[in-house]
Amino acid sequence: MSDLIRVARGEQPADLILTNARIVNTLSGEVEEGSVALSDGRIAGIGDYRDSGEVIDLEGRHLVPGLINGHIHPESSMLHPARYAEVVVPRGVSAIVTDLHEIANVTGLPGARYMLDVWEPLPLDVYLMAPSCVPATHLETAGAEVTADDIAEALTWDEAIGLGEVMNFPGVINSDEMVHGKIGVAGGRALDGHAPGLGGKDLNAYIAAGIDSDHESTTLEEGREKLRRGMYLMIREGSSEKNLEALLPLVTDHSWPRCLFVVDDRSASDLLRDGDIDAVVRRAIALGLDPVRTIQMATITPAVRFGLRGVGAIAPGYFANFLVVEDLSAFKALQVYHHGELVAREGKPLFTPPPSGDADDTMRRTMRVKPFTVEDLRIPAEQADRPIIEIIPDQIVTGRLEEKPSISDGVVVADPGRDIAKLVVVERHHASGNIGLAMVKGTGLTKGALASSIGHDSHNIIAVGTNDADIHTAIREVERLGGGLVATAGGAVLASLPLPIAGLLSDKPLETVVEKHETLKRIAAELGSVMPHPFATLSFLALPVIPALKLTDKGLVDVNAFRLFD
Repeated sequence: MSDLIRVARGEQPADLILTNARIVNTLSGEVEEGSVALSDGRIAGIGDYRDSGEVIDLEGRHLVPGLINGHIHPESSMLHPARYAEVVVPRGVSAIVTDLHEIANVTGLPGARYMLDVWEPLPLDVYLMAPSCVPATHLETAGAEVTADDIAEALTWDEAIGLGEVMNFPGVINSDEMVHGKIGVAGGRALDGHAPGLGGKDLNAYIAAGIDSDHESTTLEEGREKLRRGMYLMIREGSSEKNLEALLPLVTDHSWPRCLFVVDDRSASDLLRDGDIDAVVRRAIALGLDPVRTIQMATITPAVRFGLRGVGAIAPGYFANFLVVEDLSAFKALQVYHHGELVAREGKPLFTPPPSGDADDTMRRTMRVKPFTVEDLRIPAEQADRPIIEIIPDQIVTGRLEEKPSISDGVVVADPGRDIAKLVVVERHHASGNIGLAMVKGTGLTKGALASSIGHDSHNIIAVGTNDADIHTAIREVERLGGGLVATAGGAVLASLPLPIAGLLSDKPLETVVEKHETLKRIAAELGSVMPHPFATLSFLALPVIPALKLTDKGLVDVNAFRLFD
């Protein structure tokens, strides 16, 4: 502190001075010109500083605080945590807030601890919201259970700042003892929400429990009500969930301090092609939001919401986390600094992360499927009166159709002509033999099948297809790989992406993951898929906390009634 103060007063040389900078001031909402003096990883001051061992002239370029992704599941990138850091840090992301509940649903807290340990030496600040919903509900089978005692333990970790998204909103408003117990151990820390479509008195009850943010709003009316009731509005723009354009009109001179950008889930392909929270910033600016206001919502707003000290702004005493950009509208990071060190240049990392082969058997041997046959995938004709899940493009909410499926030889069958396919979820953690079966409309598939070990949030194997044989082949290949994404047709495996770490993450480089993922998307399109992100869309069809219908290993779920069909 003494050195920092002496540098701030101009009595001692700075470690580094950045001159001729156009500083985006997220505290005052303006762009100011000046020099920034650094000392021991922090900002000593802004002003007329000259004395330093190193001076860098930014020649009028913009200096922007490091971006903060306020709600992200890094596991959805399918990248090893070190490879994830390699791609997001050069984009200007200096911090993420995550609950790591994807890997926790497979391996429990040890999975979360594994990822945090990989990130610890890297130039990415990771803030943990202890996973509150492992499993998310009683309507599915997860690989592990995180109890209130486990949450209390996780909250002792240095990275922990609060409680992750409380997805079981029926449990909150109906006073479920277990859910309330988890909220109770969080004390006065930040509590993230997950309440799609919740409104009126039920929303009041949910917020009264202390939950003060939500990333599931999809309409102006829903977002406006949540803002009015005191929630932080997390405006989401992910790979398969795109709510930015619909919600952006809610951002005003009065409301913006309660609005922040998140991506929730973003694939490796999208990270490589478009970026992370930086892509959301560019999109918001392109839609007409003021550039400085946009940057505030990606920096200081999440910092304030989560009580993160020393980040989100360029000001005396703050950590020297920032990026240099030429043009705010284009928003391309030329250089990225973390704690005063140059860590990326022109989109390339300048740090050396650990290798990807560090995961032990507890992270790799997670595929335990009870043997089953093609006949086990049949749906009896007596169940033809069950509703059909309807995919809604670019959303993770689904519709409910009372349309009658086709029947052949006494069983319900797919009908590509009507765009009706079969959906299957196979339990893969405890070899229970549970198999959930339903019909789904909106995939576009005309032949073959797709399968994945990414099935939010319990991550059982989920598959969709036009015939039982190809579905069976796809599921068995996912099992053989130890987890992954698979496309099949005519009884043959057409393409795959192995995900051997918890059935969620690859141990290969970003480019390899993207290449295989893009191949799978191309083949899915050749099989007739009309889903822009087929495997991301597929993964959310198993999430029983998102209305209206979902499928788990226990069966078809009426989410609005929060129950299984008989």
